[in-house]
Amino acid sequence: MSSATPSPDNVSFCADLVRSHDFPRYAATLFAPAAERRALLALYAFNVEIVRVRDQVGQPLPGEIRFQWWTDLFSGLVHGSAEGNPVAAELLRAIRDFDLPVEPLSQLVDEHQFDLYNDPMPTLTALEGYLATTSSALFGLAARIMAPPSEEVEHLARHAGLAQGLVQVIANLPRDAAHRQLFLPQQVLASHGCQMEDVFAGKETPNLRAVLDQLAGEAQQHLTTALSLLVQVPASLRPAFLLLAQARADLKRLSQTGRNPFAPQPTSRLRTLWTLWRASRSREFTK
Repeated sequence: MSSATPSPDNVSFCADLVRSHDFPRYAATLFAPAAERRALLALYAFNVEIVRVRDQVGQPLPGEIRFQWWTDLFSGLVHGSAEGNPVAAELLRAIRDFDLPVEPLSQLVDEHQFDLYNDPMPTLTALEGYLATTSSALFGLAARIMAPPSEEVEHLARHAGLAQGLVQVIANLPRDAAHRQLFLPQQVLASHGCQMEDVFAGKETPNLRAVLDQLAGEAQQHLTTALSLLVQVPASLRPAFLLLAQARADLKRLSQTGRNPFAPQPTSRLRTLWTLWRASRSREFTK
C-alpha cells in the first residue's frame, strides 16, 4: 500500500466508524492538520474495533480469535487479509508514515482481553495499569503522530489517559452494571462497604457514592497534573490532548450532587463540539 495512492473508501470508513462510536475523539481530530488527522482517525478506528469486540460476541472465544488476528497483524503474520480490512490498512499506513511503535498497539489488544470476561477489577492499581495500557497508550500514540516523542510527552500521556479513563469508568457504570461487568475496583468497593451485587442491581447507596467520589477525586488529580504538564510540551502536539477538555467537562457533570449514577447521561454532539472548540482556542491548548 502506498501513501501516494490514498484510498478514499478506507479513510471514509475509519472516519465514519469513529464518528459513530467515539464522537469525542472524532471531534478532537477536526482540530488537527489533515495529514495527521488521517492517521489519528486510523488509530482511533482501531481502538473502536477493539473496544466493540465485547459487544459483538456472545462468548469469550470468538473475541479471543478477533484479538489474535490483530496480534498476528502486529507480528507480521497477517498479509493479504490486512489489505481488505479498511481499519488495518489505514493503521498500517499510519504506522509506516509516522514511525509508530507496534508494541503499545499489541499491548492494548492484550489488555482488552479483560473485557471479554466478567472478572471484577481487583484493585485501583490494577485499574490504573489497565488504563495506562489502553487510554494512556492512545494519548501517547496520538502525540507521536503530532510531534517527536519525549519523556515529557509520555509523562503527560500517562496522566491524561488515567484521567480520561477514570472518568469513562464512572460514566459507563450504567452499561457495565447491566452487563454484570465491573471496572470499579473490588478493593475500593470493600473499603467503603459497597457490595458488588448492589451495584449490579442498580442500587444507589451512600457506599457507592463514596466509591464514585474516590474515583472522581483520583481522576481530578490526574487531570490537574496533565493540564499542568500540557504547558511544558510544544503547542504543535497539544491537539492530541484536546480530549482532556471533554474529560474535564464530563467529570464536572458526573460529580454533581444528587446525580443518579445509574442513569445514562450522554453529552450531545453539539455540546462536545462546543467544548472542544472553546478549548482549542484557549491559552492552555495554544500557548
